[in-house]
Amino acid sequence: MGDPEFALVRLHEDHAPALLEFEVANRAWFARSIPDRGDAYFAEFDARHAALLAEQATGLCHFHVLVDEAGAIVGRFNLVDVAEGGAELGFRMAERSTGRGLAKLGVRRICDAARDEYGLQWLNARARPWNTGSLGVLRSTGFRVVRADDDFVQHVRELRAG
Repeated sequence: MGDPEFALVRLHEDHAPALLEFEVANRAWFARSIPDRGDAYFAEFDARHAALLAEQATGLCHFHVLVDEAGAIVGRFNLVDVAEGGAELGFRMAERSTGRGLAKLGVRRICDAARDEYGLQWLNARARPWNTGSLGVLRSTGFRVVRADDDFVQHVRELRAG
């Protein structure tokens, strides 16, 4: 799905209001598959957002949002712990955006950015064993399982040119 009306963009200061709206609107949805961020995250959102941008400026992580043509955030795609040619991929989608191929679109685009913009050679990703949506997205975007236990299924993908 190469929808031009959806853009993966690097997180910046102006995203704060839309990002907070995304997180608040989807808090219960996210809590079904990952630990809740807690009330402090929302109460201190502006400081947290500034800290993320400062961390991003170091090059140790790269935060992105998938936005629709109106500028609403439909997903987050983050590369964290950048080191030795690789990084950890994390992503989350708005509930209203699931089932439309947008998570796959975002993962494909972040993999391209990881390789082409950040010079990375591989990505790791983890998903809970019961999170079938995320497991399916990872499988269909070229990640392979390297380890699985009761808590997480660990995936890896090599990023090749072309």
